[in-house]
Amino acid sequence: MTAKETMAKRVSKSRFFSAAKLKAESIVNDPDKLQELLSEADQKAKIRGKNLAGEARDSLTTAFRLLRAYATGRYRRIPWKSLMAVTAAVVYFVMPLDVIPDFILGFGFLDDAALIMWTFKSIRRDMDRFARWEEGNQQSEPCKADGEI
Repeated sequence: MTAKETMAKRVSKSRFFSAAKLKAESIVNDPDKLQELLSEADQKAKIRGKNLAGEARDSLTTAFRLLRAYATGRYRRIPWKSLMAVTAAVVYFVMPLDVIPDFILGFGFLDDAALIMWTFKSIRRDMDRFARWEEGNQQSEPCKADGEI
């Protein structure tokens, strides 16, 4: 087992992630609360997201897009368990105090990144389905004529 997998397992069993899951349950069916969470997560990602590397950062931004599409009703083909996992991972990302507090320079986002990657790995099929839907949705939007804004 790699260090990231060990960290992810530790985080997924922590009281902090349990709290994130409980909060996710109260947020996921309320589009306004979901939008508030995403606004807060966007702010944190802009300020501190540089500390997340490559695939973890990409996965987090995909999670944001998925939750926005869900909140607006544009995308609903995700199993409840997967939706809860993504929402809880974003809630965890927003939490300043977790397994490794965010204020610990250089290390504060290791647990966030590990949890995000673990979450996406565990629901890979559902995330791939969302990516295909998203790609098809973008291609089906009408193209504007040259010079039209």
